[in-house]
Amino acid sequence: MFNKFKEKLKSLFTSRKIDEAFFEELEDTLIEGDLGARLTDEVIETLRKAAKEERAKSVEDLQRIMKDILSCYVNPFEFEPKKGELTVFLILGVNGVGKTTSIAKIAQYYKDRGYKVMLAAADTFRAAAVDQLDIHAERLGIRIVKQKTGSDPGAVVYDAITSAQSQGEDIILVDTAGRMHNKENLMRELQKINKIIANRGVKEENYKKFIVIDSTTGQNGLSQTLLFNEAVKVDGVILSKYDSLSKGGALVQIGQQLSLPVAFVGTGESYKDIHKFDKDEFLDSLVGIDK
Repeated sequence: MFNKFKEKLKSLFTSRKIDEAFFEELEDTLIEGDLGARLTDEVIETLRKAAKEERAKSVEDLQRIMKDILSCYVNPFEFEPKKGELTVFLILGVNGVGKTTSIAKIAQYYKDRGYKVMLAAADTFRAAAVDQLDIHAERLGIRIVKQKTGSDPGAVVYDAITSAQSQGEDIILVDTAGRMHNKENLMRELQKINKIIANRGVKEENYKKFIVIDSTTGQNGLSQTLLFNEAVKVDGVILSKYDSLSKGGALVQIGQQLSLPVAFVGTGESYKDIHKFDKDEFLDSLVGIDK
């Protein structure tokens, strides 16, 4: 899970004398890593003080302090669906972030753990979205509720919940539109879906809204999260496309501004290339700590 940003950060920690030039270069590196200028300033200032107070002398000291500083911004999403109780995951995100693929991977994840999973194709705005999700459902061997392109997304969700309740499914993964004619339409549609789910007998604690963030998009991930959080309060983040080109620093910004935990990380092309977010693994990797 190491990438170019993390390797650069690791190289900086291991090859430089701890002086003013070090902190200046570290600041540039963190901004490049999508932590943003304001958060980077806070991190650097805290690191300076902590390094002085703790009399940090080694690379390991600095990495540990840096990990501690970032730790308060990044947390795992703690939730385990109960078998026999219907759980609804509303999956949000703009087009192109890997939302549909992430849904398929999460479906595989829970199917492997003995849950009865169903998909709901509520992105009826984009022509190919229903077809893509249908293909995933067929490959995974799970049910899907769908209607034709242009149908009412709320009706799809209503039908999916009714069907899941009658068939005894444990989890519904709902795909949603990432773009509509304008922001107001998108907001209105998501708020409508949100109300339908809340009024269809799904327990409040079993209804979770996740936004999918492409780890290569940088600070756009924060603006996307702010947009969707404005429409329906988001519960957690799914990080997609976390490979050699990604940075992951946007997670820190999102955590700092919205206190959103991270649920899943997608790392490859296959359905099984997804895992629950591991805070220690992520932070160790981010600051270049070898285990």
